Amino acid sequence: MTAVLLATACAVVYGTADFFGGLATRRSRVLSVVMISQFAGLLFVLPLFPLLPGAFGAAALGWGMAAGVCGALAVAVFYRALAGGVMSVVAPTTATASAALPVLVGLAMGERPTAVALCGVALALLAVVLVSRQSGAGGGRVAVGPVVQALVSGLGFGAFFILLKQVPEGSGMWSLFGARLASVVLVAALALALRRTLRPGPGSLPVIVAAGLFDMAANVLFLLAAQRGMLVLVSVLASLYPASTLMLARYVLGERLNGVQTAGVGLALGAVALIAGG
Repeated sequence: MTAVLLATACAVVYGTADFFGGLATRRSRVLSVVMISQFAGLLFVLPLFPLLPGAFGAAALGWGMAAGVCGALAVAVFYRALAGGVMSVVAPTTATASAALPVLVGLAMGERPTAVALCGVALALLAVVLVSRQSGAGGGRVAVGPVVQALVSGLGFGAFFILLKQVPEGSGMWSLFGARLASVVLVAALALALRRTLRPGPGSLPVIVAAGLFDMAANVLFLLAAQRGMLVLVSVLASLYPASTLMLARYVLGERLNGVQTAGVGLALGAVALIAGG
């Protein structure tokens, strides 16, 4: 039950981070948002070392750095897919891949949730697809490139979850420190190679920092959940984050949910109940 609560809270916090990140990208370049938010997360993890202490280990740092590289590349590919494709296709493709990959890997590793929990997993995967759907998809043919990029980005996000699950218990925050350090270096190198500015747009810095802090807080919750529960369950619960992003957009920005998204939110709540009951 503790793992379910932590993973569900993780989804809420991830969704909040995405909400702030979405606001920030309206005012600043994508690489600027990613770089500053990742650096803010790196600074946020430092005070957590005495609160969640652990022994330093090369394995924890290595798994974390590998996760950070996958996460940073996934974000970059995801934004590129959104720029060149239809969001109503790109977003659910990414979300579904990020949820499905850890489920398949967890089952392959021998995890065996109860039948009720597996029904919750199936319901959660459907909920992820529905809440990620956008109105106004438009007609016409969808280019193959953005769909492939969306799939790749989803696999990258899923790999992030899988790699953090491999972190040895008792290593504290060293894995997340490694993840953020690797992602900051990678994004900085990418910006330098592309000659892109990392200066945030006017008035966007507080929003970008908030996105980074919430994202790191969600990573902490996921790490704690993964240490207490099965990858199959905690990863699919964490992947329900689009539901909380939608709810924030609804009540903060006044955006309207379409019928499919509303059904997806309802299914997400049902999925959490089934997984908790299983």
